[in-house]
Amino acid sequence: MCFVFLLCGCGKIDKKDVFKELEKNIDNKIGYKLNGTLEILNNDEVYVYDISVGHKKDDYYKVVLTNQSNNHSQVILKNDDGVFILTPSLNKSFKFQSDWPYNNSQIYLLDKVLDDINKDSEYKFKKTDKGYEIITKVNYPNNKNLVKEKIVLDDKYNIKKIYVYDSDDLICMKMAFNNIDYSPKFSNDYFEIDEVMSTFEIEEVKETSIFEDTMYPLFIPDGTKLTNEERIKTDFGERVILTFEGDKSFLLVEETANVEEEFTIIPTFGEPYQLMDTLGVMTDTSLSWTSNGVEYYLISEVMSKDELVEVAQSIYELPVTSIK
Repeated sequence: MCFVFLLCGCGKIDKKDVFKELEKNIDNKIGYKLNGTLEILNNDEVYVYDISVGHKKDDYYKVVLTNQSNNHSQVILKNDDGVFILTPSLNKSFKFQSDWPYNNSQIYLLDKVLDDINKDSEYKFKKTDKGYEIITKVNYPNNKNLVKEKIVLDDKYNIKKIYVYDSDDLICMKMAFNNIDYSPKFSNDYFEIDEVMSTFEIEEVKETSIFEDTMYPLFIPDGTKLTNEERIKTDFGERVILTFEGDKSFLLVEETANVEEEFTIIPTFGEPYQLMDTLGVMTDTSLSWTSNGVEYYLISEVMSKDELVEVAQSIYELPVTSIK
């Protein structure tokens, strides 16, 4: 009878068994460290980041994102003092009173991937030649077009890749995990701002003439048009104010990025937001970010967050690669 039982039970692994094994790896008492590559797709453009993550139970996170196209690094840090976006190249940080990372899905945080699966009672599962695949819903409040993710596991229940899809079933993000350490060791100051900043050098921001190379959005909502351009000399360089009026009126400000002489922490409202080639700050009525030596401020009282993002994303022109 025992022999018959073993034969019948052999190989019958269902999605609950796989989830339990995955949970056993990730949901431990220590945390994890990982590194990998994140690709973000915007129309025909792909932005590629090298990523390293450290997570210590229960509420400590450090995510280092380095843009491969310009070697520009930023850090999302969560510790006892709050949530921070550190920008070493400008010698500054934004400080948030935020629920990040608990308020939405996060493709590079393993515990948040577990949450996605847990919250979707109808997630799909299948066995593959090399392991398993799980397809589940996602929650990106600031980008409602992102609807699901495919989680690719090897036969040891390690996450190897994650793909995030939009409502048209197109890949918008891909995370490839190179290495995951489930038994990490953290130094006492691993999650401290001063220690994080000491690992980076302040970069020299390239000189950019905004007057000569003003960037215009390629996407402008219907019934809206550019009505005014104002150019101002500032103590740090140049500022251009573009006013768009109509059904979806908005203001776009571009100015020379300022490198602080001393490290500066700037309290801010809103949430960290991954915007193509950089990390920005999202509020209900605005989106701000720094890219290629220029600081951008996009403000509207009538546009949705999705519309703000669509305008912001249409400003970029970077080298193209492809997601496979």
